[in-house]
Amino acid sequence: MNSALHVKALLLAAGLGTRLRPITNTIPKCLVTIDDRPLLGYWLELLSEAGVAAGDVLINLHHHADAVWKFLSEDPLGRGVRTVYETELLGTGGTLLANADFFTSAANGVRPTVLFVHADNLSLFSLHDFIERHRARPASVEITMMTFRTDAPQTCGIVELDERDVVQKFHEKQANPPGNLANGAVYLLEASVLDFLKSLGKNFIDFSLDVIPAYLGRIQIFQNDIYHRDIGNLDSLEIARRTFPPVYNKFHRISI
Repeated sequence: MNSALHVKALLLAAGLGTRLRPITNTIPKCLVTIDDRPLLGYWLELLSEAGVAAGDVLINLHHHADAVWKFLSEDPLGRGVRTVYETELLGTGGTLLANADFFTSAANGVRPTVLFVHADNLSLFSLHDFIERHRARPASVEITMMTFRTDAPQTCGIVELDERDVVQKFHEKQANPPGNLANGAVYLLEASVLDFLKSLGKNFIDFSLDVIPAYLGRIQIFQNDIYHRDIGNLDSLEIARRTFPPVYNKFHRISI
Protein backbone atom coordinates (compact mmCIF):
# COMPACT_ATOMS: atom_id res chain seq x y z
CA MET A 1 0.00 0.00 0.00
CA ASN A 2 1.25 3.48 -0.81
CA SER A 3 0.79 4.66 2.75
CA ALA A 4 2.57 4.43 6.06
CA LEU A 5 -0.68 3.44 7.69
CA HIS A 6 -1.33 -0.22 8.32
CA VAL A 7 -4.96 -0.70 7.32
CA LYS A 8 -7.17 -3.64 8.24
CA ALA A 9 -10.68 -3.84 6.81
CA LEU A 10 -14.02 -5.06 8.15
CA LEU A 11 -16.64 -5.68 5.47
CA LEU A 12 -20.09 -5.96 7.04
CA ALA A 13 -22.00 -8.60 5.09
CA ALA A 14 -24.28 -10.31 7.62
CA GLY A 15 -27.49 -8.34 7.15
CA LEU A 16 -30.81 -9.94 6.24
CA GLY A 17 -31.56 -7.55 3.37
CA THR A 18 -35.30 -7.61 4.06
CA ARG A 19 -35.98 -4.57 1.83
CA LEU A 20 -34.46 -6.41 -1.13
CA ARG A 21 -36.79 -9.37 -0.99
CA PRO A 22 -37.52 -11.53 -2.93
CA ILE A 23 -33.92 -11.33 -4.23
CA THR A 24 -32.48 -11.89 -0.76
CA ASN A 25 -34.67 -14.92 -0.16
CA THR A 26 -31.97 -16.95 -1.92
CA ILE A 27 -28.77 -14.87 -1.70
CA PRO A 28 -27.33 -12.43 0.84
CA LYS A 29 -27.47 -8.72 0.11
CA CYS A 30 -23.70 -8.50 -0.41
CA LEU A 31 -23.96 -10.88 -3.38
CA VAL A 32 -26.57 -8.84 -5.25
CA THR A 33 -25.04 -8.10 -8.64
CA ILE A 34 -24.35 -4.91 -10.59
CA ASP A 35 -23.13 -5.58 -14.14
CA ASP A 36 -22.90 -9.27 -13.23
CA ARG A 37 -20.44 -8.57 -10.40
CA PRO A 38 -21.53 -8.99 -6.74
CA LEU A 39 -21.29 -5.96 -4.48
CA LEU A 40 -18.78 -7.82 -2.33
CA GLY A 41 -16.62 -8.39 -5.39
CA TYR A 42 -16.30 -4.66 -6.02
CA TRP A 43 -15.07 -4.13 -2.45
CA LEU A 44 -12.52 -6.92 -2.73
CA GLU A 45 -11.23 -5.40 -5.97
CA LEU A 46 -10.92 -1.95 -4.42
CA LEU A 47 -9.01 -3.32 -1.41
CA SER A 48 -6.73 -5.50 -3.51
CA GLU A 49 -5.85 -2.71 -5.91
CA ALA A 50 -4.97 -0.42 -3.00
CA GLY A 51 -2.62 -3.06 -1.60
CA VAL A 52 -4.65 -4.24 1.38
CA ALA A 53 -3.59 -7.85 1.96
CA ALA A 54 -6.32 -10.50 1.89
CA GLY A 55 -5.27 -11.63 5.36
CA ASP A 56 -6.01 -8.12 6.66
CA VAL A 57 -9.64 -8.31 5.53
CA LEU A 58 -12.41 -9.72 7.74
CA ILE A 59 -16.00 -10.32 6.58
CA ASN A 60 -18.81 -11.05 9.02
CA LEU A 61 -21.49 -13.48 7.84
CA HIS A 62 -24.94 -14.64 8.89
CA HIS A 63 -27.67 -14.65 6.22
CA HIS A 64 -26.89 -17.25 3.52
CA ALA A 65 -23.32 -17.54 4.78
CA ASP A 66 -22.73 -20.64 2.64
CA ALA A 67 -23.24 -18.58 -0.51
CA VAL A 68 -20.59 -16.07 0.61
CA TRP A 69 -18.11 -18.83 1.50
CA LYS A 70 -18.68 -20.33 -1.95
CA PHE A 71 -18.12 -16.97 -3.64
CA LEU A 72 -14.92 -16.35 -1.69
CA SER A 73 -13.59 -19.80 -2.50
CA GLU A 74 -14.17 -19.31 -6.23
CA ASP A 75 -13.08 -15.67 -6.59
CA PRO A 76 -9.27 -15.24 -6.71
CA LEU A 77 -9.52 -12.08 -4.60
CA GLY A 78 -11.47 -13.93 -1.91
CA ARG A 79 -8.79 -16.47 -1.16
CA GLY A 80 -7.08 -15.66 2.10
CA VAL A 81 -9.83 -13.33 3.27
CA ARG A 82 -10.96 -14.11 6.82
CA THR A 83 -14.59 -14.64 7.78
CA VAL A 84 -16.47 -14.79 11.05
CA TYR A 85 -19.97 -16.26 11.40
CA GLU A 86 -22.40 -14.53 13.75
CA THR A 87 -25.04 -16.83 15.18
CA GLU A 88 -26.85 -13.70 16.37
CA LEU A 89 -26.43 -10.31 14.73
CA LEU A 90 -24.37 -7.96 16.90
CA GLY A 91 -25.08 -4.66 15.20
CA THR A 92 -22.54 -2.77 13.13
CA GLY A 93 -20.44 -1.62 16.07
CA GLY A 94 -20.94 -4.89 17.93
CA THR A 95 -19.24 -6.82 15.15
CA LEU A 96 -16.26 -4.49 15.34
CA LEU A 97 -16.08 -4.95 19.11
CA ALA A 98 -16.39 -8.74 18.92
CA ASN A 99 -13.36 -8.83 16.63
CA ALA A 100 -11.37 -6.14 18.39
CA ASP A 101 -8.33 -8.38 18.87
CA PHE A 102 -7.96 -8.75 15.10
CA PHE A 103 -8.16 -5.01 14.57
CA THR A 104 -6.00 -3.84 17.46
CA SER A 105 -3.07 -6.26 17.24
CA ALA A 106 -0.04 -4.01 16.87
CA ALA A 107 2.66 -4.35 14.23
CA ASN A 108 5.96 -2.72 15.23
CA GLY A 109 4.09 -1.18 18.13
CA VAL A 110 1.56 0.60 15.87
CA ARG A 111 -2.11 -0.35 16.07
CA PRO A 112 -3.84 -0.60 12.67
CA THR A 113 -6.23 1.92 11.23
CA VAL A 114 -9.57 0.23 10.56
CA LEU A 115 -11.43 0.55 7.26
CA PHE A 116 -15.03 -0.09 8.31
CA VAL A 117 -17.40 -0.75 5.40
CA HIS A 118 -21.04 -1.63 4.87
CA ALA A 119 -20.46 -4.06 2.01
CA ASP A 120 -23.99 -3.68 0.67
CA ASN A 121 -23.05 -0.24 -0.62
CA LEU A 122 -21.82 0.32 -4.16
CA SER A 123 -18.95 2.77 -4.20
CA LEU A 124 -16.26 3.97 -6.58
CA PHE A 125 -13.47 6.08 -5.12
CA SER A 126 -9.74 6.27 -4.51
CA LEU A 127 -8.88 4.37 -1.35
CA HIS A 128 -5.44 5.97 -1.51
CA ASP A 129 -7.01 9.45 -1.36
CA PHE A 130 -9.29 8.33 1.47
CA ILE A 131 -6.29 7.13 3.48
CA GLU A 132 -4.34 10.29 2.75
CA ARG A 133 -7.30 12.38 3.90
CA HIS A 134 -7.37 10.45 7.17
CA ARG A 135 -3.64 10.74 7.69
CA ALA A 136 -3.85 14.54 7.30
CA ARG A 137 -6.76 14.85 9.74
CA PRO A 138 -6.82 17.49 12.51
CA ALA A 139 -5.29 16.37 15.79
CA SER A 140 -8.67 15.93 17.51
CA VAL A 141 -10.20 13.76 14.77
CA GLU A 142 -10.37 9.98 15.24
CA ILE A 143 -12.79 9.02 12.45
CA THR A 144 -12.93 9.89 8.76
CA MET A 145 -16.39 9.33 7.30
CA MET A 146 -17.11 9.00 3.59
CA THR A 147 -19.95 11.28 2.53
CA PHE A 148 -21.95 11.70 -0.67
CA ARG A 149 -24.84 13.72 -2.03
CA THR A 150 -28.00 11.65 -1.73
CA ASP A 151 -31.25 11.84 -3.68
CA ALA A 152 -33.13 10.42 -0.66
CA PRO A 153 -31.90 12.33 2.42
CA GLN A 154 -34.73 11.08 4.62
CA THR A 155 -33.33 7.55 4.35
CA CYS A 156 -29.76 8.50 5.31
CA GLY A 157 -27.73 10.00 8.11
CA ILE A 158 -27.28 13.68 7.17
CA VAL A 159 -24.29 15.61 8.49
CA GLU A 160 -23.65 19.27 9.25
CA LEU A 161 -20.05 20.48 9.16
CA ASP A 162 -17.87 23.29 10.43
CA GLU A 163 -15.37 25.18 8.29
CA ARG A 164 -12.83 22.35 8.70
CA ASP A 165 -15.26 19.74 7.30
CA VAL A 166 -15.59 18.25 10.77
CA VAL A 167 -19.03 16.84 11.66
CA GLN A 168 -20.87 18.96 14.24
CA LYS A 169 -24.41 17.56 13.91
CA PHE A 170 -25.79 14.23 12.71
CA HIS A 171 -29.41 13.57 11.72
CA GLU A 172 -30.15 9.85 11.34
CA LYS A 173 -33.07 9.04 9.02
CA GLN A 174 -35.20 12.08 9.77
CA ALA A 175 -38.22 13.16 7.73
CA ASN A 176 -36.89 16.64 6.86
CA PRO A 177 -33.13 16.72 7.42
CA PRO A 178 -31.11 19.91 6.76
CA GLY A 179 -29.48 19.16 3.43
CA ASN A 180 -28.44 16.09 1.48
CA LEU A 181 -24.83 15.53 2.52
CA ALA A 182 -25.07 11.95 3.71
CA ASN A 183 -23.02 9.45 5.65
CA GLY A 184 -21.83 6.78 3.22
CA ALA A 185 -21.22 4.21 6.00
CA VAL A 186 -17.58 3.82 4.99
CA TYR A 187 -15.10 4.90 7.64
CA LEU A 188 -11.46 4.97 8.64
CA LEU A 189 -11.15 4.59 12.41
CA GLU A 190 -8.33 4.92 14.85
CA ALA A 191 -7.92 2.04 17.29
CA SER A 192 -9.04 4.34 20.10
CA VAL A 193 -12.59 4.00 18.74
CA LEU A 194 -12.49 0.30 19.60
CA ASP A 195 -11.49 1.24 23.14
CA PHE A 196 -14.63 3.38 23.25
CA LEU A 197 -16.74 0.43 22.08
CA LYS A 198 -15.40 -1.65 24.97
CA SER A 199 -16.31 1.11 27.41
CA LEU A 200 -20.00 0.88 26.43
CA GLY A 201 -20.28 -2.43 28.28
CA LYS A 202 -22.66 -4.12 25.86
CA ASN A 203 -22.47 -6.56 22.97
CA PHE A 204 -25.04 -5.13 20.53
CA ILE A 205 -23.88 -1.74 19.26
CA ASP A 206 -25.31 0.34 16.44
CA PHE A 207 -22.48 2.47 15.06
CA SER A 208 -24.76 5.25 13.80
CA LEU A 209 -26.73 5.54 17.03
CA ASP A 210 -24.19 4.62 19.71
CA VAL A 211 -20.88 5.86 18.30
CA ILE A 212 -21.31 8.75 15.88
CA PRO A 213 -23.20 11.00 18.35
CA ALA A 214 -20.42 10.47 20.89
CA TYR A 215 -17.77 11.53 18.35
CA LEU A 216 -19.30 14.75 17.03
CA GLY A 217 -16.45 17.21 16.65
CA ARG A 218 -14.02 14.33 16.17
CA ILE A 219 -15.20 13.08 12.75
CA GLN A 220 -14.01 14.62 9.50
CA ILE A 221 -15.44 13.82 6.08
CA PHE A 222 -14.04 12.48 2.83
CA GLN A 223 -16.36 13.51 0.03
CA ASN A 224 -17.05 10.87 -2.63
CA ASP A 225 -17.87 12.80 -5.79
CA ILE A 226 -17.37 9.82 -8.12
CA TYR A 227 -20.07 7.27 -7.26
CA HIS A 228 -21.77 6.00 -4.11
CA ARG A 229 -25.15 4.40 -3.56
CA ASP A 230 -26.71 2.49 -0.71
CA ILE A 231 -28.37 -0.57 -2.27
CA GLY A 232 -31.03 -0.50 0.41
CA ASN A 233 -34.14 -1.39 -1.56
CA LEU A 234 -35.30 -2.58 -4.96
CA ASP A 235 -35.68 0.95 -6.36
CA SER A 236 -32.11 1.84 -5.36
CA LEU A 237 -30.84 -1.39 -6.89
CA GLU A 238 -32.56 -0.60 -10.18
CA ILE A 239 -31.08 2.92 -10.21
CA ALA A 240 -27.61 1.50 -9.52
CA ARG A 241 -27.93 -0.96 -12.37
CA ARG A 242 -28.80 1.92 -14.72
CA THR A 243 -26.26 4.46 -13.52
CA PHE A 244 -23.14 2.67 -12.28
CA PRO A 245 -20.25 3.52 -14.63
CA PRO A 246 -20.17 0.81 -17.31
CA VAL A 247 -16.45 1.42 -17.86
CA TYR A 248 -15.72 0.00 -14.40
CA ASN A 249 -13.86 -3.14 -15.37
CA LYS A 250 -10.37 -4.53 -15.08
CA PHE A 251 -9.20 -2.51 -18.08
CA HIS A 252 -10.35 0.88 -16.80
CA ARG A 253 -9.99 2.01 -13.19
CA ILE A 254 -9.74 5.32 -11.48
CA SER A 255 -6.16 5.94 -10.39
CA ILE A 256 -5.47 4.81 -6.85
